[in-house]
Amino acid sequence: MVSEIFAISAAWSRAVIEFAAGLDPWMQTAAEWGTDLFLGVFALLFLMAWWRARSAGSRLVGLALFAPVATVIAYFVSLTIKSFFEQLRPCQAMTDLTTIATCDPIGDWSFPSNHAAIAGAAAAAIIVAWRRYAFAAILFALLEAFSRVLVGVHYPHDVTVGLLVGAIVATLVSLAMSRPMTLLVDKVAENDRLRPLVRSGDRAAQEAPKHDTYA
Repeated sequence: MVSEIFAISAAWSRAVIEFAAGLDPWMQTAAEWGTDLFLGVFALLFLMAWWRARSAGSRLVGLALFAPVATVIAYFVSLTIKSFFEQLRPCQAMTDLTTIATCDPIGDWSFPSNHAAIAGAAAAAIIVAWRRYAFAAILFALLEAFSRVLVGVHYPHDVTVGLLVGAIVATLVSLAMSRPMTLLVDKVAENDRLRPLVRSGDRAAQEAPKHDTYA
């Protein structure tokens, strides 16, 4: 069963790499740059989710602040899993093909895809924190995963498992840390100088302590 799945995945990978080889040079360059730059989009989504969550309460602010941490944790889980497998990358195994990306040396293994794990984790953490960004998060996670196959450094099953590992780990650790992060945000909100970091202007005004005034 596993060998059959790998054979299908390898056939798909070969077809995608051959397709990529026929792209215009500027498209190949865009794909090579995009496969790393797509991850930068998640940094922007992290910031946007945090900014919007400030008007929605401590729990969502805490989840938004923890999202990058959840992503890093998922990355290390993926890295650990990768150490148990020694699967060659398509660009290492299919030497008859020309890939867009420069192939890493043997020893930098393929399964699962760390890039896809990061994308899946970031997308899941963002969705947990601010669901309105779900479409953008999922879209860029899928684009990141496909780009890894397109440039020839991963098989489809590498990125599929990477996405799943990242999403599952990030969701679980985010939910597990929801309560502690909520308490932390509440604590930060008690400080007048730090309150704007976790409360929007309107919400901060509502929660600000009221002082007696004298004529």
